Amino acid sequence: MTDDRRRAIISADDFGLSIAVNEGIERAHRNGLLSTASLMVAGDAAVDALRRARTMPDLKLGLHIVAIEGPAVLPPGEIAALLDGEGRIPSDQLGLGLRYAFNARVRAQLSREIAAQFRTFAATGLTLDHANAHKHMHLHPVVGQMMIAAGQQYGLRALRIPAEPAGVMASLDVPQGPGARALLAWTQLLRGQARRAKLQTNDHAFGIAWSGHMTEDRLLRLIPRLPPGLSELYFHPAAGRDALLDRFMPSYEHEAELAALTSPRLADAFRSAGVALTTWSQSHETMLLR
Repeated sequence: MTDDRRRAIISADDFGLSIAVNEGIERAHRNGLLSTASLMVAGDAAVDALRRARTMPDLKLGLHIVAIEGPAVLPPGEIAALLDGEGRIPSDQLGLGLRYAFNARVRAQLSREIAAQFRTFAATGLTLDHANAHKHMHLHPVVGQMMIAAGQQYGLRALRIPAEPAGVMASLDVPQGPGARALLAWTQLLRGQARRAKLQTNDHAFGIAWSGHMTEDRLLRLIPRLPPGLSELYFHPAAGRDALLDRFMPSYEHEAELAALTSPRLADAFRSAGVALTTWSQSHETMLLR
């Protein structure tokens, strides 16, 4: 049942991807509203991200599972069928989806890689706050089930459901075509998997239609329209451009998202709208008391 209160988690993905991303996330937390970040444990700048995280005890840290378009934890020789010619998990979402569904060898290697990513996070000694997947790849039922099964071995309690309400986005003049409606319906499968595993989930997510473009002006329009329940607003802040961002996210407005997260106008908008800012752990404790 959806809670009638309006609460929001402000989070960032791709922590550990690059120094510019790490710097953006640190600034957004220290000087803005960011409470939560998701770590790419095999990212090029993961060591730097962990160093920063240990100086920010109030930043809730989760695992950003890479099952598409990114580096792997395990050595290439152990998961060769999963990787492309550069030794990375490929970017081809459709092709990967079919291989995960029908190729037993690839599935077995993916399962080992997902478990290794959770194991690597656990080895940091930091508390696992939540998990999600790069490009929402956990919407694939195979990936989602593997994530949940592996995560529960390491204390996973919360999982993002990338369900962006069509009515809210339509009220913001964002077209809701067949693809957006199909994605929203497909999230029910992941929600069912999470519910059976007794994991905490958000009711709504924002940052899908505007991925990489969660700018201040857009957020000032969105915040008064946030629906009842727990919403996760996720961002991709960065302190500047770099080669990785130019290659994989060339159109994203990383610096504009950082500016939004540190804008006093945004904090005022949440207060004026009566939306309480929270975290996964705070929300879990609140629900236990109800």
